[in-house]
Amino acid sequence: MSVREELEKLELKILAPYAVKSCESRGRECAEEEHPYRTAFQRDRDRIIHTTAFRRLEYKTQVFVNFEGDYYRTRLTHTIETSQIARTIARAVGCNEDLTEAISLAHDLGHTPFGHSGEAALNELMANQGGFNHNYQSIRIVEKLERRYAGFPGLNLTWETREGIVKHTTDYDVAKAERFEPEKRASLEGQLVNAADEIAYMTHDLDDGLRSGLLVLAELDSLRLWREALEALGITRAAFAEMERRQVVRYLINHMVTDVIQTIHDGLQELSIQSAQAVRDAPKNLVGFPPDSQVKNQEVRAFLLERLYRHHQVMRMQVKAQRLMRQLFEAYLQEPRQLPEEVRIRFGESSPERVVCDYIAGMTDRYAVQEHRKLFDFAILG
Repeated sequence: MSVREELEKLELKILAPYAVKSCESRGRECAEEEHPYRTAFQRDRDRIIHTTAFRRLEYKTQVFVNFEGDYYRTRLTHTIETSQIARTIARAVGCNEDLTEAISLAHDLGHTPFGHSGEAALNELMANQGGFNHNYQSIRIVEKLERRYAGFPGLNLTWETREGIVKHTTDYDVAKAERFEPEKRASLEGQLVNAADEIAYMTHDLDDGLRSGLLVLAELDSLRLWREALEALGITRAAFAEMERRQVVRYLINHMVTDVIQTIHDGLQELSIQSAQAVRDAPKNLVGFPPDSQVKNQEVRAFLLERLYRHHQVMRMQVKAQRLMRQLFEAYLQEPRQLPEEVRIRFGESSPERVVCDYIAGMTDRYAVQEHRKLFDFAILG
């Protein structure tokens, strides 16, 4: 018996009945021989980590553009934090940790430079071509755009990992799940990645906002979740410093994760879920927050939207980023010979607009700025 087969038997023994088992995967679009010592989902995870798209996340915006500071979260550190939180939840409820990790690591591969402002710019530019959505772009990357294997385009990931990517949903994202049973729920592993993503961005955006000085400590008193954290930790505003900020962020993550785990247990018991298929057929998602916590979390999201994401310093950078991306798009479309040869050869596969969109979406913040200077600054050659 191979190591992989032993791991598959171990999954059947230790994972909950509603977890997705790697030996029960629907497989890959292109048939491949199984790996001798990695399960199908472990193999997916490793392929994602080794992609160019994953490495580029290091220099893509979360809230603050990369060159605004070395210590703010980037799209890569957000992805790693999401993965850590998701794995913790998966382990606590008996889900498949490898599948959870693969979905987590891939969930933001399709993000543009400059965060959601860059996504909004491309969506507007591509309005007549089906628009732009970073979940759908993540699927394009793993199914088509990454060229790492001679036998097939993309990464040839399992159906379950790709389904988890495409069904990733938050308040700011809408899933397009064609080809992946859109009428059914995501797996429990996919659902809990959505919750982990929400926990990660809310807590670390609060953290980065305070570190940057754009968020004022006194204003956070309006948030019940924040007040409860300070009270539980015995921290006063007068004594609030860097260590206290870290304590509060850690408390908030633990509190939210506990809420999610309890909600999952309650939902499983209420609906008597005993299989992965029952999760997909359930009348509601099984992962979320208790009603009172949902209200408190919404207060945090509304606060971040108004006080951080729409802060005048953030907005100035977002407007500049959108203008830059529109100018890049128009310049490449007007004269495609400005594009690298490996990009131009894709004109036979997709519309010129989609090829240009794919190229710009894959850029890091820094590379997009450099390309803009090369195209529009006469003092820069080449």
